[in-house]
Amino acid sequence: MPTSLKQIQTQKQKLAPRQILQARLLQLNSINLEQAIIEELEQNPLLEQLEAQDDHVDEKKDETPIDDIDVSMEDMYSDESTYYLSEQKKEMPLPDRHSLLEDLIDQLKDIDMNELEKEISEEIIWNTNERGYLDTDLILIADRFELLEKEVEPILNKVQRLKPKGIGSRNLRECLMIQLENKPNSLAYNLINNFFDDFMHKRYEKIESKLNCSKDELHDAVLEISHQNPHPGEGYRDKFQTVIPDLIITEENNDWLITTNDGGTPELRINQDYQQRLIKDDLNKDAKKFIKSKLDSANWFIEAIQQRRHTLVNVMRTIIQFQPEWFSGDNDFLRPLKLQDVADKIDMDISTISRSTRGKYVDTPYGIFELKHFFTDSIKLSDGLLIGTFVIKRSLNRIITKENKKKPLSDDELVGKLDQEGYNLARRTVAKYRDQLGYPVARLRKEI
Repeated sequence: MPTSLKQIQTQKQKLAPRQILQARLLQLNSINLEQAIIEELEQNPLLEQLEAQDDHVDEKKDETPIDDIDVSMEDMYSDESTYYLSEQKKEMPLPDRHSLLEDLIDQLKDIDMNELEKEISEEIIWNTNERGYLDTDLILIADRFELLEKEVEPILNKVQRLKPKGIGSRNLRECLMIQLENKPNSLAYNLINNFFDDFMHKRYEKIESKLNCSKDELHDAVLEISHQNPHPGEGYRDKFQTVIPDLIITEENNDWLITTNDGGTPELRINQDYQQRLIKDDLNKDAKKFIKSKLDSANWFIEAIQQRRHTLVNVMRTIIQFQPEWFSGDNDFLRPLKLQDVADKIDMDISTISRSTRGKYVDTPYGIFELKHFFTDSIKLSDGLLIGTFVIKRSLNRIITKENKKKPLSDDELVGKLDQEGYNLARRTVAKYRDQLGYPVARLRKEI
């Protein structure tokens, strides 16, 4: 029987080097950007620093349209990358800025993945929040790569097994199960897998009956679960002590002036001598090819820095538009705002907004804040009012701060206090917000 041959035509977007570079520079903070520029100056002879006395010289501008930066950061952290901080500038040591995201992406090198799978993995990693959970629906990531959600699930599973284990989980149950999966026959795993709701509500007698186990056995299982990490992304949150704002906003004529805080970074231009050599016909083919390649890289690098500035200012301006009360001086109030809201407003991918806000700080008249500060989930109250969880957490924080430490308020009493302020919430919701604020239960807050 003759073999039947079938030709199938498929399309796959090939990321342009310019797009990859734009995504790389966008994710850098001010300190890392300065170091990246210095290292690029050392590596590319077509780039030179514009000295102060050269300000009058006209620069030749690249008229090529700026590409959309909404791309995956392919090979961002390769060994050849210029974006690791491994050297010192002058005599001032730079702080270690190696982040959890960099560690996770670096771990992908040791996993058997093809180019597309690695690209999707990086997209998943970049969409994890500070607590280590996936901050967007998996189906949205799948749609971006024109795949089905079930096709992306196996890649997510691989990401979730990186260190710290459980990163990229979609909920607490999944996070704990991943960390306990090496003991699939244990009581702790069974408890999370089959009786998670009872466990969360501490229905221990009910669990003992269903599992036919003793109190001691259940106690040991609960203890084992408590030793797992419910927030695998934390621990890196406060690692960096040095904060240099990436943006500065000042009020001017009833409007906000937004500037990028990169005045100290070297200004770049193309080396005219090399550019003239390229025009002349006295170079051999290999030399021309080399200079042309470096010229393209230099133009793309300058363009990427300009695109980074444009994107950061655009995102900041949109945040101000979404949060007028806060920027008018009411710092206790934030409207519900998600990354997707800003992405839709300025027609960019949510991953671009995440890169623009994570680890980026803005200097405002009210202090320095991470851009992520202005994003908050929403909750619908019993009267149908939709309000940002930030507002409720601020009220809860104020209530706990002012409580009698010799007789701290129970969660039920906190519910009552919030109700008096017009926030009618369930006890479990209040307990969750209390935990997110870092406050233990009442008996552990008691002072003698």
